[in-house]
Amino acid sequence: MHTIDLSKFSIRTDLLVDDIELQNKDISSLINTTKYNNVVLEELEITDINRNIFNRKNGFYKTISFKDITDKDNYKEVEEVFIKALHKLFNDLDISNTDSVLIIGLGNSKSTPDSLGPKVIDNVLVTNHLFELGEVEEGYRRTASFKPSVTGITGIETKDIIESLVEKVKPNFLIIIDSLASSNISRLNKTIQLTSSGINPGSGIGNNRLELSMETLHIPVISIGVPTVVDATTIVNDTFINLVKKISFDIDNLNNVKMKLVSNNIDYTSHKNNLTTEEKEKLLGIIGSLDEKDFKKLIYEVLEPINYNLVVTPTEIDFLIDKLSMLISSSINKSLHKKFNSTK
Repeated sequence: MHTIDLSKFSIRTDLLVDDIELQNKDISSLINTTKYNNVVLEELEITDINRNIFNRKNGFYKTISFKDITDKDNYKEVEEVFIKALHKLFNDLDISNTDSVLIIGLGNSKSTPDSLGPKVIDNVLVTNHLFELGEVEEGYRRTASFKPSVTGITGIETKDIIESLVEKVKPNFLIIIDSLASSNISRLNKTIQLTSSGINPGSGIGNNRLELSMETLHIPVISIGVPTVVDATTIVNDTFINLVKKISFDIDNLNNVKMKLVSNNIDYTSHKNNLTTEEKEKLLGIIGSLDEKDFKKLIYEVLEPINYNLVVTPTEIDFLIDKLSMLISSSINKSLHKKFNSTK
C-alpha cells in the first residue's frame, strides 16, 4: 500500500483558535471565555510554561468571535466587546492613557481582502501634527498613522519602513492592523484576533516578511487581525467534515418523525458526529479513516503541486471589509481618546 508522507505539509492559519481546535485537546481551563450575548471573547496568555502546548510566541491573545456585523445591533455589540478587549490589552502591557501611539495599516489597498489595514487607517483619528503645533485639548492621545503598502509595490521591506518611522516619531507603542488567513471557513470575517506577540506581514497568503514585534522594534506591539481569506484545502476539508456531520445527522434522525416535518435547510453543523472510524471507512473508503488533520494535509498534497490550492474570499468581501474597517477604526478611536467617546 502507498504510504503518504504528510510530515512536510503545514496548515495555513494565523489564528490561535484554529491551532487550538486542530489539537483536539481539552485545554479550556487555560482559556478565559466570556460570552456577551452573541459575541464571545476568549483570552489567553502564552508563557514559557505553556508555550509547548500552543506552539505560538509568548504574549497575550484575545479572540473575538461573532456571527454577524451587518446589522446595527450586532455591529454595536461587537464594537463594545472589541473596546473591552483592547482596554484589557492596554492594561496587560502597562500602557498608560498618555502614551503615544503609531497605528500601522498593513496590506494592499488595491486588493480588497488585503485592504483591511489601509481602510482602517483612513478612519483613525490622528493628533500627532496637532501636538507639534501647540496644545491639544485634554482627553486626546498623541496618535500618528501610516500605510506602508506592500513590499511588492514599494520594493522596501515593511519592517525597515516601520523601523525608520519608530525611530523618527518615537511612539510609546504600536498598533498594527492586517488581514489574516484561517483554516476554518466559519471564522472568515467573523473573528478578530488581538495579540501582543507581534505579526509577520503577508503571512496570510504564505508570503512572510520580517517580523514586527517587541523583540524587533523594541516597543510594545499590538496586532489586530481579521481572517479574510481561506485556501482551497480548507474549503475541501470543511466540506468533508460537513459531509460526515450530515451523514451522522441523517442516521441519528432517521426515525425522528418531527424531522420529517421540517425543511431540508436545517443547520446540522452543530450536530456531534457519532460515526465510528469503521463506519466512516465503510462509507468513504480509506479517506474516512483519516483524522481531520491528516485529511487536510492529504488535500494539500493533492492541490499544491498543481497550483490548485487557490486563496479565495467571499463574494461580499467589499461590503464586509467596509464594515470591519469602520468597526475597528471606531473602536480604536474610542479606546485611545477619552474625549472621542464624550463627543459622540
